[in-house]
Amino acid sequence: MSFIQLSSLAKQFGPTKVVTDFSLSIPKGAFVSLLGPSGCGKTTVLRMLAGLEQPTAGSITIDGRDMTPLRANQRQIGMVFQAYALFPNLTVAENVAFGLRIAGRPRIEITKRVTEMLELIGLPEHGKRYPFQLSGGQQQRVALARALAPSPRVLLLDEPLSALDAKIRISLRSEIRSIQRALGITTVFVTHDQEEALSISDQVVVMNRGQAEQTGTPFDIYNAPHTRFVATFVGTLNIFKARLDDPARGIINIEGRPVRLSRPVDAAQGSSLSLAIRPENIKLGSPDGCDITSLAEICEVSFLGSVIRIKAKLFGAVVDFDLFNQPNASPPVPGSQATISLSSRDLLVLAD
Repeated sequence: MSFIQLSSLAKQFGPTKVVTDFSLSIPKGAFVSLLGPSGCGKTTVLRMLAGLEQPTAGSITIDGRDMTPLRANQRQIGMVFQAYALFPNLTVAENVAFGLRIAGRPRIEITKRVTEMLELIGLPEHGKRYPFQLSGGQQQRVALARALAPSPRVLLLDEPLSALDAKIRISLRSEIRSIQRALGITTVFVTHDQEEALSISDQVVVMNRGQAEQTGTPFDIYNAPHTRFVATFVGTLNIFKARLDDPARGIINIEGRPVRLSRPVDAAQGSSLSLAIRPENIKLGSPDGCDITSLAEICEVSFLGSVIRIKAKLFGAVVDFDLFNQPNASPPVPGSQATISLSSRDLLVLAD
């Protein structure tokens, strides 16, 4: 049973339709990420859920109660913004206590709750400091504690990590996920970072042009994309052309070479197809389990630490594939020829 239900939400600013017919069911305690490019409507959905924007159409239900007509302060929702939004003239403890004071909670209760929240975010000794005395990651933790202090039913996070450097982002997203699991709070997280969404979410909603293009687990979103947009937006993808020779038997033609796929293809015979494959599914050499092998010209070799990314000309396209870094095995050099292999079961078919 869904705890949050967004039904046919739409939002229009003047003649511009930002969100159209957006529906989503979120179970209690789930961590859901809205993922998509800038301008796809994900933040607008979050703001409608928070009560900061009124939907042009549709409804918002939380725990069986219609929230659509209610103001933001009536929804019991905590929100963390991209820009921290801490009060610079208040200490860390005073920032965390702000929502509790506005709600008129007793002083003893406020003090106890602030102590709990600072312990939760790992800053128990920072209560008397001011925001300017903290790093960006510490400020965002304080913003998280402030949002959680009043014990909201739902936590909303609007790209809270985008202003931080890469190493802090990775650390803080793990902390956010750990805190969310510990509290069991239903959470909606907005991001344009694919790795971020895939690594911490129970469910990912890929948005495009104001609509939910696909909703599913991170595993399904990455491995079984439903549309060309999802396939190309989530992760790195190699694409090359093919012709469909036999739809029922799944036989395609790649650069004059017939290849049988593991499933039928729902398209007309003779039609042009785009075949897609992830870099990790392309192999160097001829390992077991690969039924498609070809010579390829190595174009570029990039050392990335634990992996080596290689660009090669294969089937009329330049593709990327990855090798694990092995100190005792040298990678191929640009300009050389190498045998490249892949499995037909790893190919995604994208109809043109």
